[in-house]
Amino acid sequence: MKILGGLIMIAIGTAIIMYTEWLLKNFGKVAWFEKNLGSEGGSRLGYKLIGLIIVFLGLLMTTGMMDGFLSFVLSPLTRGQL
Repeated sequence: MKILGGLIMIAIGTAIIMYTEWLLKNFGKVAWFEKNLGSEGGSRLGYKLIGLIIVFLGLLMTTGMMDGFLSFVLSPLTRGQL
């Protein structure tokens, strides 16, 4: 089930990256992206970054490395508690 879920996440992330212009036309510009990611084209970059993060998480889920990655990332917050 994790493999199928990961592949679906990869497909969704890839679609977000490929159809950024469609997302921009239908959902509009995001003010936070425009302010913090560049003067013009910040929303496009933001949509692509979201798609890239989804693809990355899908790859982690597909390969079964999600638990190890999350424990590595969250280890400073859970130091001494595990």
